[in-house]
Amino acid sequence: MKRPRYILFTTMAIALSTLLLTACGGSTAEESSAAPESSPTKGPIPIPGAGEEAYPPPPPEPAPPQESYPEDNSASNQAGGMRTFVIVPEESSASYLADEEFFEDALAKLGINAGKVHVVGTTENVQGQIQVDLQNLAAPLGETTITADLSALKSDQENRDRWLQENGGGPQFVRFPQASFTATTMAGLPGSYSEGEEVQFQLNGELIVREATIPLVFDVTAVVAGDTLTGTAETRLLLSDLGIEPPNFARTLSVADEFGIRVNLVSRE
Repeated sequence: MKRPRYILFTTMAIALSTLLLTACGGSTAEESSAAPESSPTKGPIPIPGAGEEAYPPPPPEPAPPQESYPEDNSASNQAGGMRTFVIVPEESSASYLADEEFFEDALAKLGINAGKVHVVGTTENVQGQIQVDLQNLAAPLGETTITADLSALKSDQENRDRWLQENGGGPQFVRFPQASFTATTMAGLPGSYSEGEEVQFQLNGELIVREATIPLVFDVTAVVAGDTLTGTAETRLLLSDLGIEPPNFARTLSVADEFGIRVNLVSRE
């Protein structure tokens, strides 16, 4: 059976077209439809612009902690607040002040004329310190102590000095050489203090001497100028308070039971 002529021509045309496309590197319909998926993207990959952020920006780094140091208050501490003044032994002294009366035999025995005499014996071996708040005089005292070497006491009579140092009926200062006063409170002070101003007040505390502890009040006159505190402190007490019988030698001399103590101080920061 013969095919129609137009069908034969159509088949030959299709076959010829396929051969021509293959020879020229063309692709089939299936290849053409897959090409858009497999072909590489033309042009550079887009980079996010200023207006489109790909990721949120990192948080800012915290600033390093600022190290703080205490302020230098050395100048203000020196000017006020609790201040410590150390006693200068070379410029300080402690003395006893006694009243004696000599009788008719004193001239022959001691070379001293009859009559009343005011006696002063002094030691320059004085140590200690004073702590006080000059900006607040009502504040409690700091550590304030004064010690004196009684074995170094000297007067105008060697016989007297020897009796005080060595005689069994006397104070025996060779055996009990140290007297120590510890202050606890001050009284009678002004409301405020200005440097260079001389003030008078009472210094309360305890005196330890010859193993006896005696409450004592000193009347003080003092002044602070720069780094130096100077002052004089005086008080009175009894020999009998120290366990000492007041000397009384018939027809020669007698010593009053009451006597005084005077301390002259120069102290510096």
